Amino acid sequence: MSQGWVDIHCHLVPGIDDGAKDQNDTLAMARLAVAEGTETVICTPHQLGAFRHNRGDQIRRRVQAVQELLNAHRIPLVVMPGADVRIEDDMPQLLASGEVLTLGDLRRHVLLELPHELYMPLEPVLDALRAQHLVGILSHPERNRGIMRTPEIIEPLVEAGCLMQVTCGSLAGSFGPQCQQIAERFVSRGLVHFLATDGHGPKSRRPLFGQAVQRSTELVGEAATMKMCRDNPCLVAEGRDVAAGPIAVAAPRRGWRFWKRAS
Repeated sequence: MSQGWVDIHCHLVPGIDDGAKDQNDTLAMARLAVAEGTETVICTPHQLGAFRHNRGDQIRRRVQAVQELLNAHRIPLVVMPGADVRIEDDMPQLLASGEVLTLGDLRRHVLLELPHELYMPLEPVLDALRAQHLVGILSHPERNRGIMRTPEIIEPLVEAGCLMQVTCGSLAGSFGPQCQQIAERFVSRGLVHFLATDGHGPKSRRPLFGQAVQRSTELVGEAATMKMCRDNPCLVAEGRDVAAGPIAVAAPRRGWRFWKRAS
């Protein structure tokens, strides 16, 4: 198993979506990630929604080109193909055909993106994925406006087997106090299976774990933090099962000032 971070959500591929603009951005982002201890990145360009033009084989070729670029510059980072998939009606069929990518292209986990403005019931989506022996990972629920209004809807989803990925920047406060509060609440209750950077560039929304790791460790201890940043992401990168349901978390440090707000 990896000893460093495994980032399952990062927009590292240049010129394909709203992430890295060019190879220079990709190289700068990769160097930042490696300097922090990241060993593996699953590249997740947007698919469907406004990025329906991003095709599966195109993403596979571009991720291979990124790996060759990193190797040429002696940057010790492994990259794998994947996608940040907007939930649409034909998503199950496109997953079945391979046109829409699973994480690592391993036919096990799908990174699901809701429309940012609203929440839609995920149970039918999860059932459709289950029929293909796929598992859904909901990306950044703490940043969805519908969930921000009713965060209590997350716990039943986790109990039903949906996995959750919170953005490192949310936990560090980069998206504002409300996102941070909800991220802290989810982490504190063991409802988060992955922390990932959702990195988009070398200057803004950088692919960094550090502050989130510190905050998570304050909230729930080192073991749970390692599970979210390393162990569970590594299982995804290997195409192996991640335990469903809430994860075990430690009590917060005595006197930690954000605990009451997050509980």
